[in-house]
Amino acid sequence: MGKTRYVIALDQGTTSSRAVLVNRRGRIVASVSRPFRQIYPKPGWVEHDPTDILSSQLGALTELLVSNDLTPSDVECIGIANQRETTLVWDRATGRPVCNALVWQCRRTAPIIERLCGDERVAADVRARTGLIPDAYFSASKIAWILDNVPGARERARAGELAFGTVDSWLAWSLTGGRAHVTDVTNASRTMLYNIHEGRWDQTLLDLFDIPSSMMPEVLPTSCVFGATANPSIPLGLPICSLVGDQQAALFGQCCFDAGQAKNTYGTGCFFLLHTGTTPCVSSHNLVTTIAASAPGTRGTEYALEGSVFVAGALIQWLRDELGLIGSAQETEELARSVEDTGGVYIVPAFTGLGAPWWDPDARGTIQGITRGTSRAHIVRAALEALAYQMSDMCAAVQADAGRPIEVLNVDGGASANDFLMQFQSDILGIELRRPRCVESTALGAAYLAGLATGFWGGTDELRDLRDDDDVFLPRMDEGRVRKLLAGWAEAVRRTRSDL
Repeated sequence: MGKTRYVIALDQGTTSSRAVLVNRRGRIVASVSRPFRQIYPKPGWVEHDPTDILSSQLGALTELLVSNDLTPSDVECIGIANQRETTLVWDRATGRPVCNALVWQCRRTAPIIERLCGDERVAADVRARTGLIPDAYFSASKIAWILDNVPGARERARAGELAFGTVDSWLAWSLTGGRAHVTDVTNASRTMLYNIHEGRWDQTLLDLFDIPSSMMPEVLPTSCVFGATANPSIPLGLPICSLVGDQQAALFGQCCFDAGQAKNTYGTGCFFLLHTGTTPCVSSHNLVTTIAASAPGTRGTEYALEGSVFVAGALIQWLRDELGLIGSAQETEELARSVEDTGGVYIVPAFTGLGAPWWDPDARGTIQGITRGTSRAHIVRAALEALAYQMSDMCAAVQADAGRPIEVLNVDGGASANDFLMQFQSDILGIELRRPRCVESTALGAAYLAGLATGFWGGTDELRDLRDDDDVFLPRMDEGRVRKLLAGWAEAVRRTRSDL
């Protein structure tokens, strides 16, 4: 019998870096997580120290290898999934970042978007090329801000001395000792600089944001050999065989390989993706078109329709860390069940604006309907329900754009472990939810894509067969009550909007 081999997924998220060990049966057999600092210099500004990202990811990988007594011969390959849009710029010669990373949540570049894309014709052109709504969320304006605000950065960039990358690029560069300045199509499609129809960096958009093309990484397929580890902190020569944005990784990890299949990830934010096949779907409901991850050998580019809710799990963290209402996220389910309803309380968690389908960057969060009888349990339940309401808005928009109903929604991410939330979500949507036994779909997606590149797995049919029995949630709430709850939510959102 041959020696057991594994694929390692590096899941670099917004608040932690993880290393995950996946066996040939598609089971996660070990994982290590390392949190890292969140930096908030000003209201609406969010940063990460790139060295924190790297050291936490290297630390998690090293601990995974050591604690499981793994040698390089035990590892088939590495796949990397990453927080998307977060923007880094570093010196090509030294590998030293010129400043902290600007995180996807950071709103400081909204004035740049308004200045450059405020004209409707320009905005329409950007959207036609990229599938994205012009917004500070994406990488383009973040690069421009760095070049404008870091002393000497623009001159150095024009001289070819600086490199840009999203987190996947930064990790690939660092793990390969600066040999690979690369990204994949899924991450490129989130920069607002990549033409998703022509499959290239778009010079018109680079000119619009005054970004030298020399800064940009090479764009490769999601599942291929990007390079090999050459960092002295870790074993050398391990092949890196996937780079993939975390949400596209989750779509792939949920085995949503075909048009019409959908997933929602309940992470720091909520991210809803509907696979649309090789046809990009243009949204009229403030959703975005993005490139989906594809298996090797797939003919043509595959696309997805995506809606993003900025605050999901972050709302639960806020209850814990800022309000002190809970000691852990696990407490929320029992507290929510301890009351019959929220007592009329609605929370609209627009901490950094409202995402899809509203796209109102100036909205700010509200708690509405509080009375003297409002308790801690009511607030906690309202927070969980807020996640479901936001997804209801999203699902309605996706179905309208796609012109087809969604019959099954695959769910994953940390908050999907909460049975109360999943049942309430099914009730509000009126559709079936399926939660895989392993909700770490992002890590699985990165691992699957890497393993497919080396032949560790034979194809997507084999991956489908690896999926365990799902937990299923079916709607059971009275439709009249659902309509009443959604009407209350719609009014709460109306009161939160910045244009009132």
